[in-house]
Amino acid sequence: MKKKTVWHILIAAVIYLGLFLLGATSGLIHPTCFAYIGVVLPIFFSFVYLYTAANLQCFGAAAILNGFVLIIGLIAGEGNIALVVGMIVLAVIAELIRKFAGYDTKKGVRLSFLPFAYSFFAYTAHWWTDKAGSLAAAAEEMPAGYADKVAQVIENIPVLILALVLTLPVAVLGMLLAEKVMKKTAAKLK
Repeated sequence: MKKKTVWHILIAAVIYLGLFLLGATSGLIHPTCFAYIGVVLPIFFSFVYLYTAANLQCFGAAAILNGFVLIIGLIAGEGNIALVVGMIVLAVIAELIRKFAGYDTKKGVRLSFLPFAYSFFAYTAHWWTDKAGSLAAAAEEMPAGYADKVAQVIENIPVLILALVLTLPVAVLGMLLAEKVMKKTAAKLK
């Protein structure tokens, strides 16, 4: 791999981390934003993923992006079991799909992006996998009353299901948009 490509993929990973931080800080607006911004983030993730996958036509696009965010998250003390397991499982599924659908094909990138698009939900999953801990952290770290708002979001399972379902068409739309905007990058794929 060329040195220039390594730097470009590192920059893509930093942009991906920035998108995660943007999603994480959306909770400052309202807990609902933090819980469900994962539905719209795939539109932005698709550009980073397409670029990385087109320039790394072998194992590693999903693994590098999620691995980078995971490592920085663990260093920053944001790591929890839901994040670790979620990020690893989603990256592995995406990498396996790319392997079998073709590292150098649009089909491989498109299909592998579907599980990858759920990556931010690995970050927010602790709200549903560790409700007590999440509410305690919200009460300790956020302004008064914030934990009550978090509890309302956590208890609204139908909206969570709807958000998870809506993520798929948003991911498809995001990848189609990325391919249209990034024509030269998409042209590297069969």
